[in-house]
Amino acid sequence: MGWQAGTVPKGPQRDRDDPSRADGVRPDVRAAAGPVLGEADLARIDRILGDTDRLLAEQYPGDDGSRQPVHTVYVPADRYTPGLPRAWGAAAHAAVAAHGGMDAVVGEMGVPEAFAADVASFVEAKLDTEPIEDLRLDFEDGYGDRGDDTEDADVRRAAEQVATAVAEGSAPAFIGIRFKCLEARTRGRGIRSLDLFLATLLDAGELPPGLMLTLPKVTTVAQVEAMAQLCRRFEEHHGLASGRLRFEMQVETPQIVLGPDGTSPLAVAIHAADGRVSGLHYGTYDYTASLGIAPDHQTMDHPAADHAKNVMQVAAAQTGVRLSDGSTNILPVGDAAAVRAAWSLSVRLTRRSLERGYYQGWDLHPAQLVPRFVANALFYREGLAQAVTRLRDYVHRTESGVRDEPATARALAGFVARGIAFGAITEREAADAAGIDLAALTALAHPKPATTEEPA
Repeated sequence: MGWQAGTVPKGPQRDRDDPSRADGVRPDVRAAAGPVLGEADLARIDRILGDTDRLLAEQYPGDDGSRQPVHTVYVPADRYTPGLPRAWGAAAHAAVAAHGGMDAVVGEMGVPEAFAADVASFVEAKLDTEPIEDLRLDFEDGYGDRGDDTEDADVRRAAEQVATAVAEGSAPAFIGIRFKCLEARTRGRGIRSLDLFLATLLDAGELPPGLMLTLPKVTTVAQVEAMAQLCRRFEEHHGLASGRLRFEMQVETPQIVLGPDGTSPLAVAIHAADGRVSGLHYGTYDYTASLGIAPDHQTMDHPAADHAKNVMQVAAAQTGVRLSDGSTNILPVGDAAAVRAAWSLSVRLTRRSLERGYYQGWDLHPAQLVPRFVANALFYREGLAQAVTRLRDYVHRTESGVRDEPATARALAGFVARGIAFGAITEREAADAAGIDLAALTALAHPKPATTEEPA
């Protein structure tokens, strides 16, 4: 007849074999009335995970909430003067005027009518007040090899001009140099230029608070370690605080994305520099050219570029190291059709980068400032209403159609904070709409990591 319901013995085989335990319940075992583990057990787990706790606290502190520029402008170092940012702003205004004015240009760039007036007004003001957020004086590809005497003189002059700009208040918030890479052929020249630049700046006074140093064409972890050692040596010689000098890595070689052992050296490089790596900047053209991609297809949105930037993003995640996309070499020059096509391309690529978590990119020409600022302004203005509504609902426990996790709330707060730093969102409108002030917004976006004590 087979088994009838309720007659199948339960429990493990050893209990089913014992008739006295046919129901699978051992008569001498009872559920505990409270927690089983005591302080000694928890202390043992703390000891096991001590290294993990220290790793997370020291190597993955998260973003510090300080301002990140939306772009880096590259100019040959010998062309820099304190008036360059103002000249770039004027040139961008002239380009807009030549193509029908800001309202017309914003419309042609695809800004919806609901946001067009705000975006146009913002970009006009931005070109007047802060046309360049981050400026890099280039002694590498944009400068070339002009001989030691000429480069020495240009380095000293550039540093003196930077010191003058800082003193008179005309320097961008972030400014520095890109020197030649640490490969054998250019190593000595690059180190000398960096040495002279820092020494000349310090002869004139203190280093600019927004000083940026860019190490190009990184191929190995050893080069990053060498750069960290150079920074330590400069600090010791000049009496600077330990850690004062940090640097950006340019990711523009395949070797730093995938090493000879089949792993990516990028994450190792970040953690091998004693916290001195401040950013990873993608180099569009060196990288794609090194992969054999044809010139017409060497673009920021090529699948090979996306792969490299995905690796960068994961390597830098939660380390506090910032990311920057590269540039497009399609400049807004020539006839009206060529300029409009270049602007449309720049807007699309900038928006694409923003949507993928790359909040910074490169600009190489004054007219590229226009699509850069238009794309950023629209990104933050478009997303503001939903972001502040969801933040308000999260902070004030309001029931709505979306229930956000704490991680998403941090991302929403970070989005609004970035928009405020850029200037596209005001503190007042964010506070009024979200129901929290800037301090609370910043604390939500960048919570301080919990500290762990050493187990006794």
